[in-house]
Amino acid sequence: MTDALVSADVSRPSGPTVALALGGGGARGLAHIHVIEVLDELGIRPVLISGASIGAILGAAMAAGMSGKEIREHTLAAIGHPSRIMNRLWSLRPTRLSEVGFRVGQFNLERVLKAFLPDRLPETFEDLAIPLKVVTSDYYGQCECVCESGPLFPAIAASAALPAVFRPVMINGRVMIDGGLWNPVPFDHLIGHADITIGVDVIGQPAAGTAELPNSIDSLYGATQLTMRSIVTLKLEKGAPDIYLRPDVGRFRVLDFVKAGEVLATSAGIRDELKRALDEKLSAVA
Repeated sequence: MTDALVSADVSRPSGPTVALALGGGGARGLAHIHVIEVLDELGIRPVLISGASIGAILGAAMAAGMSGKEIREHTLAAIGHPSRIMNRLWSLRPTRLSEVGFRVGQFNLERVLKAFLPDRLPETFEDLAIPLKVVTSDYYGQCECVCESGPLFPAIAASAALPAVFRPVMINGRVMIDGGLWNPVPFDHLIGHADITIGVDVIGQPAAGTAELPNSIDSLYGATQLTMRSIVTLKLEKGAPDIYLRPDVGRFRVLDFVKAGEVLATSAGIRDELKRALDEKLSAVA
């Protein structure tokens, strides 16, 4: 784990290289699957992937060697039906009397991920097929930390540990929470690693055109979106990636994972946008 960008020892293939940053946004981040599928279709394998929150989870699946099609199929099978979600969550029920009870933020995300993620994911970063940088937020240190070596599951769990839903994760004696709170779309960690950099923004925004007052949970996450949007706006002013994508995912809530099929259907337009952008950038670099 490092507090600053550390150059990865990436062997550069012939031709223009591509690096990919997948941002945080909860269930909205399932739109990342389209990006992975398009890269597969075009025969493009990133030389580096960086990810925050859901972007770290899907980035880890891609870095492990899974195709976009395999990720899509596993996602829809694992979380596309409420009954299947409940069956997997039931497997995480307390096994000791001392564990009975509930507190906000009590869920252990590392256990949840191991119940839902495919067996293809290795235990360590070193066993990934593509270098991966996982962004986390140090709660007490008030800084960003980047995990890129050692145990994989604690890192991706920390990166997606949304406050008030999941308990923080301890890594090397430091308390880590959702990496998207500090760096919602970590494209800055791609600088200098590839000819073409791609950032995928799935922060979304509350649905406009309504006078309805949001409930307390929606207000909380809507406020988080405002903060994340402010961070990204400032980062883009300093230096944007070569391709920056914002899928149409605004109407979905951060925990709408049961709507995986709808998220994928609504955000499908990002596929053609990415193909056009890549065609233009690859032609210019070649």
